[in-house]
Amino acid sequence: MVDNKEFPEGDDFSGVKKRNVSAFGQGNNVLAAAGGEAGVQQLVADFYHCIDSEPEAATIRAMHSDDLTESQQKLTIFLIGWMGGEDRYIERYGRINLASAHRHLDIGLAEKKAWLMCMQKALDAQPAYDELLKRFIMVRLSFPAEMCRNRN
Repeated sequence: MVDNKEFPEGDDFSGVKKRNVSAFGQGNNVLAAAGGEAGVQQLVADFYHCIDSEPEAATIRAMHSDDLTESQQKLTIFLIGWMGGEDRYIERYGRINLASAHRHLDIGLAEKKAWLMCMQKALDAQPAYDELLKRFIMVRLSFPAEMCRNRN
């Protein structure tokens, strides 16, 4: 006999069990699940470590200055706002148009894939991140990553 409390609508036809899941994308739920600002800072530090050390990311690394401090700061405050936190990016740098901000760089499919690979590795390095949070972030970041691509 099936315990119908585990299934949506009390039925067992779909085979999908109920699970308590954060409503990612509402308010600052993503930021909270990511460990707040400190969690995002660690994510970005791990991301740039990957950019700096992974052979597949060498082309992306070459697009940055030797000192990654400013790039880390920009990505950190961008992600904090993007995850529902305070939007300090606009205050500090103005509105961002990702396509035009990256237009001067030669970004193709290989660079997009390498960037996303580094972000996935950085997410995987976060022990407190739930798998659903990681997937949510990767799906959501795939759209801006595509917007930055400017060649085939």
